[in-house]
Amino acid sequence: MNTPIQPTQATEKSLEAMRHFSEKYAKNTGTYFCSDLSVTAVVIEGLAKHKDDLGAPLCPCRHYEDKEAEAAAAYWNCPCVPMRERKECHCMLFLTTDNPFVGDQQEISLDEIRATTSQA
Repeated sequence: MNTPIQPTQATEKSLEAMRHFSEKYAKNTGTYFCSDLSVTAVVIEGLAKHKDDLGAPLCPCRHYEDKEAEAAAAYWNCPCVPMRERKECHCMLFLTTDNPFVGDQQEISLDEIRATTSQA
């Protein structure tokens, strides 16, 4: 499936980098993606878009007064400090097995991400 990229979407390069990172990080930490993979797709797209725009994968699920300053501070860059320290993922990208929304997937295809995010 070759879905055209919209101006509000991340580049292929950043999207693939964040997809690969997310899969590897989930496997390395024993966490899983949300049972609703559309949540996973939207979060990975948001991380990739921030990587394009800010040079860092700033958490896309929070509000920032100054995104550039927050990206430079690195606290909310994925994996954010709460995730690294306590396995707490505000975005529901990396879920522990005791989370009611946890799925059984640690992989997602580029096509799945584009199919979900191109409709937004």
